Amino acid sequence: MKALLIIDMQKASFTKEAMRYDTEGIVTRINSLASYFRKNSLPVMVIQHDGTGSGICEKGAKEWELLDSLEVKETDIYVDKTANDVFYNSELLNILQSQKINEVIITGDATDFCVAASMQSALAKDFEVTVISDGHSTGDRPHAKAQLL
Repeated sequence: MKALLIIDMQKASFTKEAMRYDTEGIVTRINSLASYFRKNSLPVMVIQHDGTGSGICEKGAKEWELLDSLEVKETDIYVDKTANDVFYNSELLNILQSQKINEVIITGDATDFCVAASMQSALAKDFEVTVISDGHSTGDRPHAKAQLL
C-alpha cells in the first residue's frame, strides 16, 4: 500500500524573502495528487516542521500554518517533525508500519533539504519511494537556481 507525504508546505517557507519556484503550480499538483489518494482510500500525510523553542516556525504560530491554497482534510494524517528527515524523532515510521504502507510518494518543500533527506531516509528504511518531479520546490541557492534543483 502507498501513502502520499506532503512535506513542509508551510507559510514560513513561502515568503517574499524565501521565494519558491513555481509555488502555485506545485500546490495545484499536490492538491490533485491528494484528491486522487483520498478518492482511492489511500492515506495523505501532512507533515509540518515544528520549530518550537527555536524561535522559527513555532507550532501554532502563523508561519507554522499550512499555505492557504493547500487543500487538506480532517481525515488526513498530520505529523510533526523537528529535523529535515521526516522520520527522525517523529511518529511517521510507526504510522506507516501500522498501516502496512510499503511505498511513499513524496512532495513538498524544500527539494534540497527536507525532500532529499526524507527520500534518502525512506530508502534506507526499505520503502519504495517516488518523488514527484514537479511536486516539490525550493528557493534559489547561492550555487544554483531553484528550477534546476
